[in-house]
Amino acid sequence: MTASVQVPAQDLTPPEAPAEPDQGPMADLKVHAPATPSLAMLTTLGLIAMISGLLVATAYEITAPIIAEQERLAIEAAVLRVLPGAIAKRDFAIGADGSLTPAPTDSARGSGGLIFAGYDAAGQLQGLAITGVAKGYAGPVEVMFAYDPQRQAIVRSKVLRSTETPGFGDKLDTDPTFLKNLEALDAQLNAEGTALANPIVTVKNGTKTHSWQIDAITGATISSRAMGKAANQAAQRAAPAIQRGLALLSQPQ
Repeated sequence: MTASVQVPAQDLTPPEAPAEPDQGPMADLKVHAPATPSLAMLTTLGLIAMISGLLVATAYEITAPIIAEQERLAIEAAVLRVLPGAIAKRDFAIGADGSLTPAPTDSARGSGGLIFAGYDAAGQLQGLAITGVAKGYAGPVEVMFAYDPQRQAIVRSKVLRSTETPGFGDKLDTDPTFLKNLEALDAQLNAEGTALANPIVTVKNGTKTHSWQIDAITGATISSRAMGKAANQAAQRAAPAIQRGLALLSQPQ
């Protein structure tokens, strides 16, 4: 007979589960999603944006008249420079029909620009100043030209605005040989009086054969072409209107 073995009841108690490790003081910390901006924060940002806008608008209102006056003075100085003998000017606008009408001296050059008539101390017309702009090597080149209505020619020039490379682009205003091109640049009208008989063009240095051509500056061909294009644009726009309105322009100031 096989003997039975008795196991004490207390030895049959299941083992206790192991204790969880101590989490320490970080145990109670919870990760929270960031709170959405409050109404107060949104209101503050809106006020900041509104104040910034007001400051920009105020700065523009203050500086705009100053900038306009500086431009007016610069234009007046350029007109008197290209029209020796003139001590005063009158501004004329070109209408949609090509007619001339007196314009306020503070008018923007805007579309089509203005024509500036220069007068001497006796009020006699000394010449007309017209403007043209064309793309150069580094940006727009804006030029004022003196136009002699009797000779129908451009006789002087002054660069108003340019970002051309220093040492090259500035020759448009300083190179004596190049400026010779603009002492009697042909701007005669066609038989109908509606456009130039021969468009003004810039040609390679040393190849000029006609009085409506501009001899380019060696090493500054693109800038030279911009001068030719600006001269052509100015004359094509203004010369027909000047010839039609010469009686108005010649009236003593």
